[in-house]
Amino acid sequence: MTKMKQRAIVETGFVCQEETYLTVMKTSLFFTGDGFTGYDCKGQLVFRVDSYGPDSRDKGEVVLMDASGRCLLTVRRKRPSLHQRWEGFLGERTDGQKPIFSVKRSSIIGRSSVTVELYEHPGEEYQIEGSFCNRCCTILNSTKESMAEIKRKVDSSTHVVLGKDVFSLCIKPGFDAAFAMGLVLVLDQINGDYVDDHGNEMDSHVDDHIHVQA
Repeated sequence: MTKMKQRAIVETGFVCQEETYLTVMKTSLFFTGDGFTGYDCKGQLVFRVDSYGPDSRDKGEVVLMDASGRCLLTVRRKRPSLHQRWEGFLGERTDGQKPIFSVKRSSIIGRSSVTVELYEHPGEEYQIEGSFCNRCCTILNSTKESMAEIKRKVDSSTHVVLGKDVFSLCIKPGFDAAFAMGLVLVLDQINGDYVDDHGNEMDSHVDDHIHVQA
C-alpha cells in the first residue's frame, strides 16, 4: 500500500484499515439533498447529515457529522461563481478558515467534468468516473486503482435492487471514509441542480467525471 493511499484527508480515524461497506440513506424523500445517514455492516450509525431542506439549502452549506454529532466536515457552495464551486472545510467552518479542497464543474450545461483540488496533499490525484444520478461511480487514484465505489444497494434477503435513496458506499483500505462521504454530499448537490420542482430529473444523462488533484 502506497503512502498516497494511506493518507487521511479529513481525519485519521476514518481511514479504513480494510474494505468497508457503508449503507447510505437519504433521510427525506421530499427534496434533493435533505440529509443522509451512513451505517456500517452491523447497522451502527457512522455518519449523519441533519436535514438541510430548501430553506437551509439556499445558504449553500452542508455539515457532515459523526454518530455523536461532532462536526467533521463542512461543504459550502462558493458564491459568486460562474460555474458551480464547492469548498470543503475541516470541522465546523469559521470565518477566514481556509478550505482543504474545492470542487468545480467545468460546464454548467450538458456533459461536463468536475475538478476537485486538494490543497494540503501535493501530487495526490483521483478521478471519479460514472454517474451519481444512477448511483454508479468509482473513485480512482492516479494509477487507476479503485479507492471507493458508489453502487445500487441490493436487499440481501430478496435480492431486489433498492431505490436510489438507499445505496452502498464501498471504501477500499487506506482511503478516508469521511472524505468519500463528503464527495457524496457534493455529488448530491450537483445532481440536485438537474432536478425540477417536482423531483424529476431534467437531464438523466449528465455524467460525473471528477478529477481530484493538487
